[in-house]
Amino acid sequence: MGKLEKKVAIVTGASKGIGASIAKHFAAEGAKVVVNYASSKEDADNVVKAITEMGGTAIAIQGDVAKEVDVIRLFDETDRAFGALDILVNNAGVYQFAPIELVSEASFHQHFNVNVLGSLLTIREAVKSFGERGGNIINISSAVSNTPIAAASVYSATKAALDAITISLSKELGGKNIRINSILPGGVATEGARSGGIIGSEMETKMVENTPLGRIGQPEDIAKVAAFLASNDAGWVTGEKVTVSGGIYGM
Repeated sequence: MGKLEKKVAIVTGASKGIGASIAKHFAAEGAKVVVNYASSKEDADNVVKAITEMGGTAIAIQGDVAKEVDVIRLFDETDRAFGALDILVNNAGVYQFAPIELVSEASFHQHFNVNVLGSLLTIREAVKSFGERGGNIINISSAVSNTPIAAASVYSATKAALDAITISLSKELGGKNIRINSILPGGVATEGARSGGIIGSEMETKMVENTPLGRIGQPEDIAKVAAFLASNDAGWVTGEKVTVSGGIYGM
């Protein structure tokens, strides 16, 4: 019997990368999973297919977390499909590394609308869906929240804001039996990291050289920690920022 048996989970931004891996790991532990995506329908359908082929249960639901109407629909459709919600993973996010000279109003609002407002909206709806029995929220932040890097001022700020939300809401929601934690990944080999030119670059080489465990992270490294935090094994863990970086940001 899996650690998440009979649980229902929404994973935002789950069509690829860390979100897809979390969705698959949750399903392997027995959860019914909603694979949320904004635009990558084919990728989301492939995640659902992979889950169902291994005997799990999952559906894909489109929704841009930065749009309130989409978020409300996401939770309504989840309720119709599976009933009560137990777990929310806020994984949807955007990032663009750029020096301060290239920061624009549009890029600022894109980052904060998805990474911060989107998480607040989904958490608001999750709290309604959890009801009196409580629930579990996991925010996928970033190690740059604690250790910002050059050319990532806006992105780092969004993740620092997300961690502040985690800590604040742990105090606000604890009495409702709702746990909330942040996972702070280091460098991870995702599709986004590849398309963004990080994987295979000098940046990756330097990260690996400075990582005590001597390698870049993989999506499953993050997913395994998420599965722990979502389970009863972490029943007394809330308001924490869990860095998962191979040691590079824990030195």
